[in-house]
Amino acid sequence: MALVRSLTRDARSTSRPHPTEVDCRWQVIVGPHGASLFQLSTYGSDGRESEPKVSQTIQLDRDMAAQLVARLRETFDLQ
Repeated sequence: MALVRSLTRDARSTSRPHPTEVDCRWQVIVGPHGASLFQLSTYGSDGRESEPKVSQTIQLDRDMAAQLVARLRETFDLQ
């Protein structure tokens, strides 16, 4: 659970689609200097034995969000 500080393409070809799906919630929180942070929180898969709880959280500041949007547009050919 952390604030993303860099976004770099991983050229390795060893990754595969994950076998499970999870739910994700987003929210905007206020960072240390009053700047907005975009937060994504994922919850355990349906097969999890305990009740649903946050598994991972990432936070993006304005610059990282802009970089992510640019990479998503490139990847999915979005305008």
